[in-house]
Amino acid sequence: MIMTDPRQTRKHAEQEEDSRPLLIKLVPVTGQSHRWLYLGNGPAAQDAYLLHQHNITSALNMAVNLQLGDLALPDGTWLRRTQIGLIDGAGNTVNHLLAGVLALDGLLGQASPGKRSYPPHRAANVLVHCRGGRSRSVAVLALYLYFTQQDKFPTPETALTFLRTLRGLDNAHPCEPLLALIHQVAELPVKFMFGQIAQPETGAMP
Repeated sequence: MIMTDPRQTRKHAEQEEDSRPLLIKLVPVTGQSHRWLYLGNGPAAQDAYLLHQHNITSALNMAVNLQLGDLALPDGTWLRRTQIGLIDGAGNTVNHLLAGVLALDGLLGQASPGKRSYPPHRAANVLVHCRGGRSRSVAVLALYLYFTQQDKFPTPETALTFLRTLRGLDNAHPCEPLLALIHQVAELPVKFMFGQIAQPETGAMP
């Protein structure tokens, strides 16, 4: 009888999954019901046609080990990328994880297109991703949902359960170090900081 190592089996399955785009539609953005949040992985964040199909024009990359270049969508819109690189494991701080959550809120409130000299852009749906879409991006999304939709997600755990179910994850994700940080960030008095919407500057120079 051949015995298999569950850790190796999991690793192999994740490697297979990471070789193809993964994109999951989550929830409408609070106060912007025409815009939706998506969870995905690295290949999805590089697939211009897939992003265009789902009307995704902005992406937040939470992986320190995934550097992505400029991407033009089929309609001429440029994907607006933001990156807050977290480690998939120990080595992050509370401030760094909080920065990712605030960056997502900032991305949703940022004026578009910005200035005439910027690449063509329009505000639409937003993708949050890391390399595999299991730990770092899930951690940020769980906290964002907790801070902005507490009627649906009264605790970080309810948000995590929601995301795990959609993503097909067990309790091994997010990883234990990130789970500890999630609960520390959730205790911070920062809810008042969310939901600001910037207005485009009128008469701005290129």
